[in-house]
Amino acid sequence: MKNYIKHDPWSIIEEGFVPEYNRISESIFSIGNGMFGGRANFEEQYSGDTLQGNYVAGVYYPDKTRVGWWKNGYPEYFAKVLNAANWIGINIEFDGEALDLHTAEVSDFRRELNMQEGYLQRSFTATLPSGKSVSVITTRFNSMVRNRIGAIAYQVTPLNFSGEAKITPYVDFDVVNADSNYDEKFWVEQSKQAGSDFSYIVASTKKTDFWVATGMSFKIGGSWTSKGRTTADRDKYVEVTETGSVSEGEAFTIYKYAANISSMNFEKDVLAKECQTQVEDAMSTGFDALMDEQKAAWIESWKKSDITIDGDVSSQQGIRFNIFQLNQTYTGKDERLNIGPKGFTGEKYGGSTYWDTEAYCLPFYLATSDQEVARNLVMYRYKHLDRAIENAEKLGFTDGAALYPMVTMNGEECHNEWEITFEEIHRNGAIAYAIYDYINYHDDNEYLVDYGLEVLIAISRFWAQRVQWSKAKEQYVMLGVTGPNEYENNVNNNWYTSKMALWTLKYTIEGLQQYKESPKLKALLEKINFKGVEETNKWQHILDNMYLGYDEELGVFLQQDGFLDKELIKTDDMNPEDRPINQKWSWDRILRSCYIKQADTLQGVYLFEDEFDIETIERNFDFYEPLTVHESSLSPCVHGILASKLGRKEKAYEMYIRTARLDLDDYNNDTEDGCHTTSMAGTWMAFAKGFAGMRVRNGELYFSPSLPDQWEGYSFKIKFRERNLKISASKNAVTIKNDSAEGLELYVFDDKHSLAGNSEIIIDMP
Repeated sequence: MKNYIKHDPWSIIEEGFVPEYNRISESIFSIGNGMFGGRANFEEQYSGDTLQGNYVAGVYYPDKTRVGWWKNGYPEYFAKVLNAANWIGINIEFDGEALDLHTAEVSDFRRELNMQEGYLQRSFTATLPSGKSVSVITTRFNSMVRNRIGAIAYQVTPLNFSGEAKITPYVDFDVVNADSNYDEKFWVEQSKQAGSDFSYIVASTKKTDFWVATGMSFKIGGSWTSKGRTTADRDKYVEVTETGSVSEGEAFTIYKYAANISSMNFEKDVLAKECQTQVEDAMSTGFDALMDEQKAAWIESWKKSDITIDGDVSSQQGIRFNIFQLNQTYTGKDERLNIGPKGFTGEKYGGSTYWDTEAYCLPFYLATSDQEVARNLVMYRYKHLDRAIENAEKLGFTDGAALYPMVTMNGEECHNEWEITFEEIHRNGAIAYAIYDYINYHDDNEYLVDYGLEVLIAISRFWAQRVQWSKAKEQYVMLGVTGPNEYENNVNNNWYTSKMALWTLKYTIEGLQQYKESPKLKALLEKINFKGVEETNKWQHILDNMYLGYDEELGVFLQQDGFLDKELIKTDDMNPEDRPINQKWSWDRILRSCYIKQADTLQGVYLFEDEFDIETIERNFDFYEPLTVHESSLSPCVHGILASKLGRKEKAYEMYIRTARLDLDDYNNDTEDGCHTTSMAGTWMAFAKGFAGMRVRNGELYFSPSLPDQWEGYSFKIKFRERNLKISASKNAVTIKNDSAEGLELYVFDDKHSLAGNSEIIIDMP
């Protein structure tokens, strides 16, 4: 675990440049705006270790897999988000000597991500090998208002010399993904122009034929005497060099404006022109005015989603960092887009859509965004239903059964590990549950008959074919699966997977019954050739006769068959040098161990907690949590929620800190290749569903707040069915304020309260 980020309630701050931490910082200080984003690479030249990364939303490449085998139904490619043009670059020379922080002596280095106002700022003093020293302050942001625009203000002060300088802003599309096979490059130049006033490149992706135009303009202000500009270009690269003279102690500032425009939103033949228009508009507006727009946009964003924590700066910084990354990654404005596990911070996991969206991200957007945002997330899966049915057909399923992909960019499966591609089918359950979650939160019951039931029926058809009858058990069983705990593959009767299958079947039957008289449903059932009672009777038979592992002596649900055959050694009794096991142990050793990567059985206990008494939850938590190594970023939040429910304040706080500061402190030694963006939504869950005890049961809102000992109090905001609520808790009282005209009824500590419009209620903290 690293601990070099300075604690601050509104900023992420790094003081002092440590090159071996540079890739970690490049991830942590990443910025985006929902349409494009990138890692916190330096604008100036840096010949040291770095992971260059800029990404345009929705643009991907179907890369070949590296595996040396092939199986029926295996995906033909691994979709990956592409490293796009480096638009931030500004090379600087003084009397022919390059400013390069790898070769210079660096002092007074400070990097700050201002989350309140949405910009990245860096300052340093660099002494070049010749002895020349310069002071630099650079500020950069991706506009949330003009979401194709990025802007940079790069201020330089020569400290001990006067002389000649060359300033060379550039756009470089000649980039490569760090994980590309054999260093293959994926961009093909279509056109370019290196102009003194505006420069651009239009490039297209191989195979998928996405086109992206990236363009730039710049000007230099302050103490700068220009001697003219020259242009140059090469394959997929354009630059403009302005030469001039600088004076000792006199600052000058380079203002660079850039745009990223893709064929996702504009016709290919107008990309260059649109790019130029947007860059020129940004330049005429000016950096300060663009910054004012940015600050105002982030102020409005924080009004909807901020969480304040009193008395614990570490916790405060962690939750705001997570919320900031979520809000700059996905805005919900384009229903074709989704949330990659790394967002705009790196290229690991391909940048594609996982079940993380439904299981972890949706609750955050349900509570902090307009209804349309969450609806777009569930509609994303509806619009990919045909592909999900095709995916199931490739594996031998029939009659409209659907298996949603583990990883996708366009609805097709593109994960390149067979144990997960074929076996981690619990993702179907997460997608089904998301339909319920959305409807339950927003009371959008028409969504069920308009869209939801078509998805639920297709998933239920899959489950009905995926189980099989065991003569030995005289029950249905689920064989050959991988649960959320990916440290055990190809197991039988994974409790969580089977539980999700049963819940889906039950919810689908209930939905069919609810809308049995609806003309919309009748039209749907005819469209999909639904066999009526023949299908629902089969589903009910499965519900009545499904095997779910349970150990009577321990009183716990069995994670899967044979789990108790393992040597059960608690994580506290492990050699610390063996952690993390995914970096220290062989895969064979991991698979044979008892250690759990992430919440598996407890994931189901969390989702269906109302089905179990508190003693059952406690027994399962006490059995499984000590065996969990939390080497998935998605694990601590679920444990934190359950610990809060059980009144385990210290464990709840431990799990909250682990998820809130997972990337800031590099808990799992893997932040260097990108932040864990989707698990950041789990941090919000750990707070809202954990410490605030927030639930929506049968369409009604519940709170059961508690405070860890380290906090003096907290407050947060949610939007629930068009009411804007603020929930505050101190050691003495809970206050819920309704900032909307319409009232509602809600529960606090299981007592029902009426909360009128524009009023508040105050309840004593037990």
